[in-house]
Amino acid sequence: METASYLGILQDEGRLLADAAERAGTDALVPTCPGWRVRDLLRHTGVVHRWAAGFVADACPTPRPMEEHPGLDGPELVAWYRACHRALLDTLAEAKPDVECWTFLPGAVSGLGFWARRQAHETAVHRYDAEAARGGEPTPVATNFAVDGVDELLRGFHARRRSQVRTPEPRVLRVRATDADAVWTVRLSQEPPVTTRDAAGDAECEVSGPAAELYLSLWNRLPLPAVSGDAALAALWRETSAVG
Repeated sequence: METASYLGILQDEGRLLADAAERAGTDALVPTCPGWRVRDLLRHTGVVHRWAAGFVADACPTPRPMEEHPGLDGPELVAWYRACHRALLDTLAEAKPDVECWTFLPGAVSGLGFWARRQAHETAVHRYDAEAARGGEPTPVATNFAVDGVDELLRGFHARRRSQVRTPEPRVLRVRATDADAVWTVRLSQEPPVTTRDAAGDAECEVSGPAAELYLSLWNRLPLPAVSGDAALAALWRETSAVG
C-alpha cells in the first residue's frame, strides 16, 4: 500500500474513533480492552499520535518516551483527541517523502511510510474498540488493509526479540485469509517467530478466515476464526501474543 492510502485510512479511522467515543461517553467501558474506559482509549491513542508525529516532525533518529496522559475528560478530552489526530495527519501529509527518523519494526522502507502505516493500523484497531464501547455494528475493515495489518503484526511486531510467542521445540502455525491471496507460515521455537509470506511445508495448525476477521482476532479483538489441526498451538498464540 502507498503512503497516501494509509493517510486516507488514518483520516477516516480517527474521525470514526472520535465520533464513536463521543457517542459512547468517556465513562463507557471498552469491552475489547478489559479495565479500560473510553477516556483511557482516547488518552492513550492521542498520546501515541503525538509521539509518532514528533519523530517525523523533528526527524528524530532515536527513541524517546511518550508524554504523560492528559487529565482531560468528557467533551474536552474528545476535542483534544481530535486535535491530536489532526496534527498527526498534517505532520505526515506535509513531511518530505525521504524524511529520516526512528522506527521500531523491521523492514521499514522509509520513516514516513512506516509511521503512516503504523498509525493507520493503530487507529483502526482502537476505532474498533471505541465502536465496541458505543455498541452497534462496527465499521468494516477493507480486505487489503486487513491483509496488510496481519502482515505487519506477523512479520513486524513478532519478528522482534520482545515477542513472547515461544515453544520449547520447533512448531509451525499457518495463517490463511480465505478472501484474499494471502497466507503466512509462522515458525515457532525458543527464538522469536519467523514468518514467511507463503504456504511452504506442513503446518501443525492453521488459522483461517476472512482477512478482516483474522486482523481483529490476531490483535485479540475477536475470537480466532476457523482452527484446524493442533488447536493447542492456536491457543498458545492467543495466550502469549499480546503486544506491549
